[in-house]
Amino acid sequence: MVDNRYATALVIGSVLSLLACVYLSVAMGTQHWYQYQFTTEDVDEKTYSDALFRLNGTLGLWWRCILVPKNTHWFREPEPKLETKCVAFTLSQQFKTKYEEPGNHNSGEHLLRTYLWRSQFLLPLVSVGLVFLGGLIGVCACLCRSLTPTLGVGVLHLLAGLCSLGTVCCFLAGMDLLHNKLELPEGVTYSLGWSLYLALISSPLQIMAAALFLWAARSHRKNYTRMIAYRVA
Repeated sequence: MVDNRYATALVIGSVLSLLACVYLSVAMGTQHWYQYQFTTEDVDEKTYSDALFRLNGTLGLWWRCILVPKNTHWFREPEPKLETKCVAFTLSQQFKTKYEEPGNHNSGEHLLRTYLWRSQFLLPLVSVGLVFLGGLIGVCACLCRSLTPTLGVGVLHLLAGLCSLGTVCCFLAGMDLLHNKLELPEGVTYSLGWSLYLALISSPLQIMAAALFLWAARSHRKNYTRMIAYRVA
């Protein structure tokens, strides 16, 4: 029999975990991580960065988008209608080498930017995977009517929260290094997008869920140990 306090903690933790997973999944699948105020797929970093700078672009973990005229003869209209054109990063592009001078293959590899970019791609996948694994263990724990596996669920959620936080940190660090190499055109500004904030929110949600799972498992184990000791006495 599970105490009501532990049951409540498990329910709240599960809701927080679900919200975090949804937020992070939406953040991964959308391009609004970085916004600026290439329609071809195989372009180098400098080419698409310049396009993002000049054409109100948005950048995500898997996408890059720009605003382009909907009508090819837009110059004949005083206020042309614009539409968003997005191109996904291919798997090979996600693991592509970053150079000291973006677009210049002869400038040498920039190791820090290379691994920051790869990490921002892999870490959210690891985070979501850990949450799903924790969910499977939680379902097994419910079927077995045991709170012992909840300790493992808490640890997995804690690691997932750290991975989510690491994703945001790697992305922001990588963008800062890129801006140090490529100066923004005059009059162009940038801002953080809502996708990044979703990923950022998912991290504390996962950590709070982890805290609830760990508390429930630890407290239940203490009470169970006391009960066994009382029966033996």
